[in-house]
Amino acid sequence: MGEGNVVALDHLVFAMPDLARAGDLGIDLSEGGRHIGRGTRNLLADLGGGAYLEVIGPDPDQPEPGRPRPFGIDTLTEPKLVAWAVRVKDIEDVVRRAKAQGYDPGPVVPMSRERPDGVLLEWQLTPMLPGVLPFLIDWGSTRHPSEDAAQGAQLELFQISDPNPGGVYKGLKVLGLDYPVANGPTGLEATIRTPNGEVVLR
Repeated sequence: MGEGNVVALDHLVFAMPDLARAGDLGIDLSEGGRHIGRGTRNLLADLGGGAYLEVIGPDPDQPEPGRPRPFGIDTLTEPKLVAWAVRVKDIEDVVRRAKAQGYDPGPVVPMSRERPDGVLLEWQLTPMLPGVLPFLIDWGSTRHPSEDAAQGAQLELFQISDPNPGGVYKGLKVLGLDYPVANGPTGLEATIRTPNGEVVLR
């Protein structure tokens, strides 16, 4: 993908139909902000190593959005680890190189959210595609959310499974990633160590 373009695991996305129940997770979370026009808000926890956990759900203080909320939130009946993101530099170049190798991460889209203190964060990303491959995110010059997220948690284990592990692994390799993929039902699982013990999200 070009040396240094793909940096690291950026964040895990845990979607909830009701953020009022986020306290049940057993992970200290800080307020992230609102995604204006998309009908969502998020809570964050630093996971160490420059990665973080995003807990996202509907924002009752926003009007119903004109399009479905991201990550399938509108159809969720229970919380779910729905996606993961990989941090990249020069996202347009990464996408172009991936396409040249037969894998299309999708179009690059600009996004933003406003923190509770009024600071606007802006970034670019590719959409979440079906399956377990990551979406790409480029924070540009924006301060990384992990730096301001609640501290104390640590990602111990991240697991990917799919009935076609070879196909998933091929996509990962195109992106310059080397994550093992287990043969099993399509899904993600994260084991997070907290001061109160381990939490498993799936």
